Amino acid sequence: MGTPIHWIAILVAAVSGFGIGGLWYGPLFGKAWQAARGLSDDELKSGNMPVIFGLTFVLNLVSAFILDHTLATYPGLDVVTQVMIAFGVALGFIVPAMGVNYLFARLSLRLFLIDAGYWVVIYTVMGLELALIKF
Repeated sequence: MGTPIHWIAILVAAVSGFGIGGLWYGPLFGKAWQAARGLSDDELKSGNMPVIFGLTFVLNLVSAFILDHTLATYPGLDVVTQVMIAFGVALGFIVPAMGVNYLFARLSLRLFLIDAGYWVVIYTVMGLELALIKF
């Protein structure tokens, strides 16, 4: 028998990731991120926002689904352990992979910290939601 899939939890985690992104790249670090990327206001407005937001949500769903599967593979874990695993996935896999890409792309440390911080926060929050919502 396979691991359970917690569809509601996955959806909640994806939505919260999307919401955290709106705060992170909006009022919290939006201007700093924009400056670190070297983007003007006009360049930001020129993107195809429905496609960007739509694909971002789909990718958040994929991340939440895989994280849910990973956590469900080890039944009986308490909430704290599940949150620590989610945090560890971000810190141990996502952040280093990003770091390698940022080094070779010669992107700034400031940009790396903004983007990597987002992923650490989103995975930690998703881990908490997936640990608490079991349907």
